[in-house]
Amino acid sequence: MVTVSETSAPRMIAIGETMALITPAHAEALATAQEVRLLIGGAESNVAIHAAHLGIPTAWVSAVGDDALGVRVRDEVARHGVDVRWVVDDPAAPTGVYFKDPGHGVLYYRRGSAASAMSPATVSEVPLEQADLVHVSGITPALSESCAALIDAVFDRVSAGSGFLSFDVNHRAALWAPGAAAPTLLALARRADVVFVGLDEAEGLWGTADADAVRALIPAPQLLVVKDGDVGATEFHRTGDADERTFAPAIKTEVVEAVGAGDAFAAGYLAAHLQGAEAAERLAAGHRRAHLVLQSTGDLLPD
Repeated sequence: MVTVSETSAPRMIAIGETMALITPAHAEALATAQEVRLLIGGAESNVAIHAAHLGIPTAWVSAVGDDALGVRVRDEVARHGVDVRWVVDDPAAPTGVYFKDPGHGVLYYRRGSAASAMSPATVSEVPLEQADLVHVSGITPALSESCAALIDAVFDRVSAGSGFLSFDVNHRAALWAPGAAAPTLLALARRADVVFVGLDEAEGLWGTADADAVRALIPAPQLLVVKDGDVGATEFHRTGDADERTFAPAIKTEVVEAVGAGDAFAAGYLAAHLQGAEAAERLAAGHRRAHLVLQSTGDLLPD
Protein backbone atom coordinates (compact mmCIF):
# COMPACT_ATOMS: atom_id res chain seq x y z
CA MET A 1 0.00 0.00 0.00
CA VAL A 2 1.31 3.45 -0.95
CA THR A 3 0.39 6.61 0.96
CA VAL A 4 0.31 9.92 -0.91
CA SER A 5 2.23 12.74 0.76
CA GLU A 6 0.68 16.18 1.16
CA THR A 7 3.21 17.65 -1.26
CA SER A 8 2.77 15.19 -4.13
CA ALA A 9 0.07 14.78 -6.75
CA PRO A 10 -1.67 11.39 -6.71
CA ARG A 11 -1.56 9.15 -9.78
CA MET A 12 -5.28 8.41 -9.43
CA ILE A 13 -8.09 10.65 -8.19
CA ALA A 14 -11.54 9.22 -7.43
CA ILE A 15 -14.46 11.63 -7.01
CA GLY A 16 -17.81 10.74 -5.47
CA GLU A 17 -20.00 10.09 -2.47
CA THR A 18 -19.15 7.81 0.45
CA MET A 19 -21.59 6.94 3.21
CA ALA A 20 -21.61 5.21 6.54
CA LEU A 21 -22.54 1.56 5.97
CA ILE A 22 -24.50 -0.62 8.38
CA THR A 23 -24.40 -4.30 7.49
CA PRO A 24 -25.21 -7.57 9.28
CA ALA A 25 -22.12 -9.06 10.86
CA HIS A 26 -23.01 -12.40 9.30
CA ALA A 27 -24.57 -13.38 5.98
CA GLU A 28 -28.19 -13.01 7.07
CA ALA A 29 -31.15 -10.76 6.32
CA LEU A 30 -31.23 -7.33 7.94
CA ALA A 31 -34.72 -7.98 9.32
CA THR A 32 -33.49 -10.84 11.51
CA ALA A 33 -29.84 -9.95 12.14
CA GLN A 34 -28.85 -9.65 15.79
CA GLU A 35 -25.41 -8.15 15.17
CA VAL A 36 -24.41 -5.42 12.72
CA ARG A 37 -21.19 -3.66 11.78
CA LEU A 38 -20.64 0.06 11.16
CA LEU A 39 -18.42 0.40 8.11
CA ILE A 40 -18.13 2.78 5.16
CA GLY A 41 -19.04 2.36 1.52
CA GLY A 42 -19.14 4.33 -1.69
CA ALA A 43 -18.31 3.37 -5.26
CA GLU A 44 -15.50 5.85 -5.80
CA SER A 45 -13.89 5.59 -2.37
CA ASN A 46 -14.04 1.81 -2.69
CA VAL A 47 -12.04 2.10 -5.90
CA ALA A 48 -9.61 4.52 -4.24
CA ILE A 49 -9.03 2.22 -1.27
CA HIS A 50 -8.50 -0.88 -3.39
CA ALA A 51 -6.13 1.04 -5.68
CA ALA A 52 -4.11 2.28 -2.70
CA HIS A 53 -3.81 -1.29 -1.40
CA LEU A 54 -2.57 -2.31 -4.84
CA GLY A 55 0.23 0.26 -4.77
CA ILE A 56 -1.30 3.20 -6.66
CA PRO A 57 -0.97 6.63 -4.95
CA THR A 58 -4.63 7.65 -4.86
CA ALA A 59 -6.78 10.51 -3.59
CA TRP A 60 -10.51 10.60 -2.87
CA VAL A 61 -12.48 13.83 -3.35
CA SER A 62 -15.92 14.25 -1.76
CA ALA A 63 -18.00 16.03 0.87
CA VAL A 64 -19.14 14.67 4.22
CA GLY A 65 -21.21 16.11 7.02
CA ASP A 66 -19.50 17.88 9.91
CA ASP A 67 -20.67 15.07 12.16
CA ALA A 68 -19.41 11.89 13.81
CA LEU A 69 -20.21 9.77 10.76
CA GLY A 70 -18.33 12.20 8.52
CA VAL A 71 -15.28 11.95 10.77
CA ARG A 72 -15.54 8.17 10.70
CA VAL A 73 -15.84 8.05 6.90
CA ARG A 74 -12.89 10.38 6.32
CA ASP A 75 -10.67 8.68 8.90
CA GLU A 76 -11.47 5.20 7.62
CA VAL A 77 -10.65 6.10 4.01
CA ALA A 78 -7.41 7.75 5.15
CA ARG A 79 -6.52 4.71 7.25
CA HIS A 80 -6.21 2.72 4.03
CA GLY A 81 -3.55 5.09 2.69
CA VAL A 82 -5.83 7.26 0.54
CA ASP A 83 -5.19 11.01 0.34
CA VAL A 84 -8.23 12.85 1.76
CA ARG A 85 -6.92 16.42 1.76
CA TRP A 86 -9.65 17.56 -0.67
CA VAL A 87 -12.61 16.13 1.27
CA VAL A 88 -14.94 18.93 2.39
CA ASP A 89 -16.68 19.04 5.80
CA ASP A 90 -20.17 20.51 5.30
CA PRO A 91 -21.73 21.91 8.52
CA ALA A 92 -25.12 22.33 6.83
CA ALA A 93 -25.77 18.75 5.68
CA PRO A 94 -25.39 15.24 7.13
CA THR A 95 -23.28 12.32 6.03
CA GLY A 96 -25.35 9.76 4.09
CA VAL A 97 -26.07 6.29 5.46
CA TYR A 98 -26.97 3.01 3.80
CA PHE A 99 -27.83 -0.49 4.96
CA LYS A 100 -26.94 -3.79 3.32
CA ASP A 101 -29.61 -6.47 3.43
CA PRO A 102 -27.77 -9.59 2.18
CA GLY A 103 -29.86 -11.38 -0.42
CA HIS A 104 -32.38 -8.53 -0.56
CA GLY A 105 -30.48 -5.50 -1.80
CA VAL A 106 -29.55 -2.18 -0.23
CA LEU A 107 -31.44 0.60 1.63
CA TYR A 108 -30.15 4.15 1.04
CA TYR A 109 -30.65 7.25 3.22
CA ARG A 110 -28.75 9.89 1.26
CA ARG A 111 -31.30 12.60 0.34
CA GLY A 112 -29.96 16.02 1.33
CA SER A 113 -26.55 14.63 2.23
CA ALA A 114 -23.36 16.68 2.12
CA ALA A 115 -22.22 14.75 -0.95
CA SER A 116 -25.41 15.63 -2.83
CA ALA A 117 -24.42 19.32 -2.52
CA MET A 118 -21.12 18.83 -4.36
CA SER A 119 -20.57 21.09 -7.37
CA PRO A 120 -17.75 22.18 -9.71
CA ALA A 121 -16.40 24.21 -6.77
CA THR A 122 -15.66 20.92 -5.00
CA VAL A 123 -12.79 20.25 -7.43
CA SER A 124 -11.66 23.82 -8.06
CA GLU A 125 -8.43 23.30 -6.09
CA VAL A 126 -7.91 19.65 -7.05
CA PRO A 127 -5.08 19.06 -9.57
CA LEU A 128 -7.12 16.91 -11.92
CA GLU A 129 -4.86 17.74 -14.83
CA GLN A 130 -1.81 16.30 -13.03
CA ALA A 131 -3.30 12.87 -12.33
CA ASP A 132 -2.66 9.94 -14.63
CA LEU A 133 -6.27 8.83 -14.16
CA VAL A 134 -9.46 10.32 -12.71
CA HIS A 135 -12.29 7.95 -11.81
CA VAL A 136 -15.99 8.80 -11.49
CA SER A 137 -19.26 6.89 -11.70
CA GLY A 138 -22.81 7.30 -12.93
CA ILE A 139 -24.05 7.56 -9.35
CA THR A 140 -22.77 11.11 -8.85
CA PRO A 141 -24.68 12.92 -11.65
CA ALA A 142 -27.92 11.36 -10.37
CA LEU A 143 -27.58 12.85 -6.88
CA SER A 144 -28.43 16.46 -7.78
CA GLU A 145 -28.14 19.12 -10.48
CA SER A 146 -25.00 20.48 -8.85
CA CYS A 147 -23.46 16.99 -8.84
CA ALA A 148 -24.29 16.61 -12.54
CA ALA A 149 -22.52 19.94 -13.15
CA LEU A 150 -19.55 18.63 -11.15
CA ILE A 151 -19.22 15.59 -13.40
CA ASP A 152 -19.41 17.75 -16.54
CA ALA A 153 -16.65 19.97 -15.15
CA VAL A 154 -14.48 16.96 -14.33
CA PHE A 155 -14.90 15.53 -17.85
CA ASP A 156 -14.04 18.88 -19.40
CA ARG A 157 -10.92 19.40 -17.30
CA VAL A 158 -9.55 15.88 -17.68
CA SER A 159 -10.17 15.80 -21.43
CA ALA A 160 -8.13 18.98 -21.78
CA GLY A 161 -5.09 17.28 -20.22
CA SER A 162 -3.09 14.13 -20.82
CA GLY A 163 -4.69 11.89 -18.17
CA PHE A 164 -7.39 9.27 -18.58
CA LEU A 165 -11.00 9.66 -17.49
CA SER A 166 -12.41 6.41 -16.10
CA PHE A 167 -16.19 6.06 -15.89
CA ASP A 168 -18.16 3.25 -14.27
CA VAL A 169 -21.77 3.40 -15.50
CA ASN A 170 -23.04 2.15 -12.10
CA HIS A 171 -26.72 2.60 -12.90
CA ARG A 172 -28.84 3.07 -9.76
CA ALA A 173 -32.41 3.22 -11.06
CA ALA A 174 -33.90 4.64 -7.84
CA LEU A 175 -31.79 7.80 -8.17
CA TRP A 176 -33.01 8.78 -11.63
CA ALA A 177 -36.18 10.39 -12.93
CA PRO A 178 -38.01 8.14 -15.43
CA GLY A 179 -36.26 8.14 -18.79
CA ALA A 180 -33.31 10.27 -17.66
CA ALA A 181 -30.66 7.66 -16.94
CA ALA A 182 -30.22 6.02 -20.36
CA PRO A 183 -29.33 9.10 -22.44
CA THR A 184 -27.29 10.76 -19.69
CA LEU A 185 -25.17 7.72 -18.89
CA LEU A 186 -24.66 6.92 -22.57
CA ALA A 187 -23.45 10.45 -23.28
CA LEU A 188 -20.99 10.30 -20.38
CA ALA A 189 -19.72 6.87 -21.40
CA ARG A 190 -19.02 8.13 -24.91
CA ARG A 191 -16.90 10.97 -23.47
CA ALA A 192 -14.71 8.78 -21.24
CA ASP A 193 -11.39 7.08 -21.98
CA VAL A 194 -12.06 3.96 -19.88
CA VAL A 195 -15.61 2.65 -19.34
CA PHE A 196 -16.94 -0.15 -17.11
CA VAL A 197 -20.48 -1.44 -17.60
CA GLY A 198 -22.33 -4.59 -16.63
CA LEU A 199 -23.93 -6.47 -19.50
CA ASP A 200 -27.19 -6.64 -17.54
CA GLU A 201 -27.28 -2.89 -16.87
CA ALA A 202 -26.37 -2.12 -20.49
CA GLU A 203 -29.26 -4.29 -21.65
CA GLY A 204 -31.64 -2.58 -19.24
CA LEU A 205 -30.49 0.91 -20.19
CA TRP A 206 -29.92 0.60 -23.93
CA GLY A 207 -31.27 -2.77 -25.06
CA THR A 208 -27.87 -4.17 -26.03
CA ALA A 209 -27.81 -7.98 -26.09
CA ASP A 210 -24.09 -8.76 -25.88
CA ALA A 211 -20.67 -7.21 -25.40
CA ASP A 212 -20.19 -6.51 -29.11
CA ALA A 213 -23.48 -4.61 -29.23
CA VAL A 214 -22.33 -2.50 -26.28
CA ARG A 215 -19.11 -1.68 -28.12
CA ALA A 216 -21.05 -0.72 -31.24
CA LEU A 217 -23.08 1.69 -29.11
CA ILE A 218 -20.04 3.08 -27.26
CA PRO A 219 -17.21 3.08 -29.84
CA ALA A 220 -15.21 6.10 -28.68
CA PRO A 221 -13.49 5.05 -25.41
CA GLN A 222 -10.02 3.64 -25.82
CA LEU A 223 -10.89 0.95 -23.28
CA LEU A 224 -14.37 -0.50 -22.75
CA VAL A 225 -14.91 -3.31 -20.25
CA VAL A 226 -18.21 -5.20 -20.37
CA LYS A 227 -18.75 -7.35 -17.27
CA ASP A 228 -21.00 -10.40 -17.40
CA GLY A 229 -21.36 -11.44 -13.76
CA ASP A 230 -19.97 -14.88 -12.97
CA VAL A 231 -19.28 -15.57 -16.68
CA GLY A 232 -16.42 -13.12 -17.15
CA ALA A 233 -15.49 -9.76 -18.65
CA THR A 234 -14.65 -8.56 -22.15
CA GLU A 235 -12.25 -5.71 -22.90
CA PHE A 236 -12.31 -3.73 -26.13
CA HIS A 237 -9.06 -1.83 -26.71
CA ARG A 238 -8.95 0.65 -29.55
CA THR A 239 -5.53 1.35 -31.03
CA GLY A 240 -5.73 3.51 -34.11
CA ASP A 241 -8.40 2.05 -36.38
CA ALA A 242 -8.18 -1.42 -34.83
CA ASP A 243 -10.23 -2.74 -31.91
CA GLU A 244 -8.75 -5.63 -29.96
CA ARG A 245 -11.21 -7.87 -28.10
CA THR A 246 -10.08 -9.85 -25.02
CA PHE A 247 -12.22 -12.06 -22.77
CA ALA A 248 -11.26 -13.36 -19.32
CA PRO A 249 -13.49 -15.75 -17.35
CA ALA A 250 -14.57 -14.90 -13.84
CA ILE A 251 -13.17 -16.77 -10.85
CA LYS A 252 -15.60 -19.32 -9.46
CA THR A 253 -16.77 -17.88 -6.14
CA GLU A 254 -19.26 -18.71 -3.41
CA VAL A 255 -20.94 -15.31 -3.16
CA VAL A 256 -21.79 -13.87 0.26
CA GLU A 257 -22.74 -10.38 -0.96
CA ALA A 258 -22.29 -8.87 -4.43
CA VAL A 259 -22.43 -5.15 -3.63
CA GLY A 260 -18.97 -3.61 -3.93
CA ALA A 261 -17.51 -6.28 -6.19
CA GLY A 262 -17.81 -4.08 -9.27
CA ASP A 263 -15.77 -1.36 -7.57
CA ALA A 264 -13.15 -3.93 -6.59
CA PHE A 265 -13.00 -5.15 -10.20
CA ALA A 266 -12.55 -1.60 -11.50
CA ALA A 267 -9.76 -0.90 -9.02
CA GLY A 268 -7.91 -4.11 -9.82
CA TYR A 269 -8.21 -3.43 -13.54
CA LEU A 270 -7.18 0.24 -13.28
CA ALA A 271 -4.22 -0.50 -11.01
CA ALA A 272 -2.98 -3.09 -13.48
CA HIS A 273 -3.50 -0.65 -16.35
CA LEU A 274 -1.46 2.05 -14.58
CA GLN A 275 1.25 -0.53 -13.89
CA GLY A 276 1.54 -1.32 -17.61
CA ALA A 277 -0.21 -4.71 -17.71
CA GLU A 278 -1.58 -6.18 -20.92
CA ALA A 279 -5.29 -6.79 -21.55
CA ALA A 280 -5.55 -10.34 -20.19
CA GLU A 281 -3.74 -9.40 -16.99
CA ARG A 282 -5.83 -6.24 -16.54
CA LEU A 283 -8.99 -8.33 -16.64
CA ALA A 284 -7.51 -11.04 -14.42
CA ALA A 285 -6.48 -8.41 -11.86
CA GLY A 286 -10.04 -7.13 -11.80
CA HIS A 287 -11.45 -10.60 -11.29
CA ARG A 288 -9.00 -11.36 -8.47
CA ARG A 289 -10.05 -8.28 -6.52
CA ALA A 290 -13.76 -8.86 -7.09
CA HIS A 291 -13.39 -12.51 -6.01
CA LEU A 292 -12.13 -11.40 -2.60
CA VAL A 293 -14.93 -8.88 -2.00
CA LEU A 294 -17.67 -11.29 -3.07
CA GLN A 295 -16.80 -13.39 -0.03
CA SER A 296 -17.55 -10.60 2.49
CA THR A 297 -20.61 -8.65 3.67
CA GLY A 298 -18.59 -5.43 3.46
CA ASP A 299 -17.48 -3.44 0.42
CA LEU A 300 -13.81 -3.81 1.27
CA LEU A 301 -11.43 -6.56 2.25
CA PRO A 302 -10.99 -7.46 5.91
CA ASP A 303 -7.74 -6.23 7.52
